[in-house]
Amino acid sequence: MSNKFEDFLADQLKDPKLNKEYYDLESKYALIESIILARKEKNLSQKELSELTGIPQSDLSKIENGDANPS
Repeated sequence: MSNKFEDFLADQLKDPKLNKEYYDLESKYALIESIILARKEKNLSQKELSELTGIPQSDLSKIENGDANPS
């Protein structure tokens, strides 16, 4: 059973240019999701992860929000 968004997305992905862009971004967002899930599984705040990794908390926030490249 599909919903309106899935139908809309399927229709939009028929455009080869949009399809390529969509799937090119898929790995980026999968990595972001993995980072967030791992942090939450360890019950760490962004500040705590920042202290453990040396990555500024503001940068972690940008990564998790998709505003910075996680690689």
